[in-house]
Amino acid sequence: MPSKSSSRVLTDHDEIRRWAEQRGAKPAAVRNTESEDDPGIIRLDFPGYSGAGSLEEIEWDEWFEKFDENGLALIVQENTANGQKSNFNKFVNRESVKEESSSSKSSSLGSRRSGSRSRAKKTAKRKSAQSEHAASSKAVGKKKTSSRRKSSRRAA
Repeated sequence: MPSKSSSRVLTDHDEIRRWAEQRGAKPAAVRNTESEDDPGIIRLDFPGYSGAGSLEEIEWDEWFEKFDENGLALIVQENTANGQKSNFNKFVNRESVKEESSSSKSSSLGSRRSGSRSRAKKTAKRKSAQSEHAASSKAVGKKKTSSRRKSSRRAA
């Protein structure tokens, strides 16, 4: 069962805009990072957050132009772990996400099925390591005991 706080990767302009507008976010650029034909560093400005003094609202067209030009993707979270609507978002390189998502999509079903098997293997390994450690501790204890016996025999 997917977690309530699962995230997804967005590159589609309509999906990004819909996600942002559902949360009251506006397209923005970081002040003093712009040049003549470039809005600078882009962000999503959510009402009531710290961007008020450092962000400047721009048009969606300009925002998406910069988004595509830089080959970005937006990772978003729909809801927090406790079920509240989430504003979490993160810009990432689109190519790195494509590589990860294509490999994880092909193995996601298999990893879900083998998840409990994987946990069982880890548990077995941990128990085995603990047993080996306990056995080696006992062996060390026996060596110490036997060496004490030998030294006490020598002293007698």
